[in-house]
This record gives sequence, structure tokens and C-alpha cells, in this order.
Amino acid sequence: MNDQQLLRYSRQIMLNDIDIDGQEKLLAARVLIVGMGGLGSPVALYLAAAGVGHLLLADFDRVDITNLQRQIIHTTDSVDQLKVESATERLRALNPGIALTQITEPLDAERLQQHLQGVDVVVDCTDNFAIRFAVNAACVQHKIPLVSGAAIRMEGQLAVFDSRLPHSPCYRCLYEPTEDDTSCTANGVLAPLVGIIGSWQAIEVIRLITGFGESSAGRVQLFDVKTAQWRTFKLPKDPACPVCGVDQQN
Repeated sequence: MNDQQLLRYSRQIMLNDIDIDGQEKLLAARVLIVGMGGLGSPVALYLAAAGVGHLLLADFDRVDITNLQRQIIHTTDSVDQLKVESATERLRALNPGIALTQITEPLDAERLQQHLQGVDVVVDCTDNFAIRFAVNAACVQHKIPLVSGAAIRMEGQLAVFDSRLPHSPCYRCLYEPTEDDTSCTANGVLAPLVGIIGSWQAIEVIRLITGFGESSAGRVQLFDVKTAQWRTFKLPKDPACPVCGVDQQN
């Protein structure tokens, strides 16, 4: 690190669990963020501020005025602009010392193979279930940790899936493909809720990169705004899972 980096990240380096070694790991890390909406906004902002060296931003949508209630990385001037372009402008202004890659096409299985090269952590911030399942399958295949978040109405969910660990479940162990529309567009969402879940996703990414604390893999955390309470339940690995089950590993 140079003097400017030591100064910029000094408050983080002061933490015993980060220190210079942890900060250097962050600067060397490559993170793919899928979705630059309500969850992706705080994830990208905090990871950029924390000094994650290379962020890959994936989203094929454009900013709509209805997004601005919760997607805090975008501004009124961003309306009709590609979300990854709007996000890139904001992140470059926040931290010009990191690398940013824009991905503006949907992430199908073939494109994921290309973009996952060298990635340390993937952050799922999309409400598109087809993309969620494709990202999960690719992360299992490449043994890349996946930090998954979701928020709808007044309920949020957070989970870490780490296929490097033999007993870690994957996203497919938790959900089966569905045609139900559980998007914010159809159901609404409280704005600060996505900030809470997205901020926790950013924390989990930093924990995975720097290696401090215990793994969150195998747990699903739920947050209820009405009761202001977190609930946690264990998620075992499904041996019959079509993505990470026993038959897939043989």
C-alpha cells in the first residue's frame, strides 16, 4: 500500500481483525455484484469505500424513477441511464483507486463462465430467480462463496453459501425454481430495509475476504421490520440437491 491508501483506509486498518494484512487482501480481491438495485447499491458503495480492489457490476436494466426510493447509488439525473453506468460514475467519485468492470448483459450460464474467472466472492443482489439459480450453480461449480440477500415488503433475508466447505448447502438447497413474482415491483419494499440487508451482505464479503470471524455458511438469517428482530435457522446441505448433492460430486 502507498501512503494515500494507508491514510484512506486507516480507520479500517486500526481494527485488529483487519490490520494491514486484511486491507491488502481487500485491495487484491475481485468481487462480482449481481444486480445494481436496492441491495446492490449499499453493497457496491461499502465495498468500494472499504477498498475492495476490483468490483464487477452486473445489471442489464436502466434506472427508473420508481427505483430512486431505495436504490441509493443512483440519482434523479441517472433516470434512463444503464444502472451499471450510473453506479460506475458514483463509485469512481467515491474511490478512484479501485477497478470497475461493467457487465450489461444478462448472466446466463455461458457468460458466467467468462466473468467468474479470478473472482473471490459473488454477491447476489438480484430479484430475478432465473439469474439467482444460474449464479448459484456457477458458484458451486467454481467453488466460489456466494453471499445472497433478499428484501421484500418488510422482510429481509441473508445467507452465505460456501461450496469450498464440504457441508455447506447451496441456494438450491433452500429454494426450488418457481414462477411466483416476488419482486419489489409487484409487492413493494421499505427503503431502509434493503440498506440493512445490503450492508450485512457487504460485511459478509469483507469477512470472507479477510478471514475473520466464523463462517455464516449453513445459516439463514431473517429480519422482520415490524418486530425489529432477527431470526436465524440452520440450513443443512441437501444430499439430493441437483446442484450440490452427493450425486453431483461423484
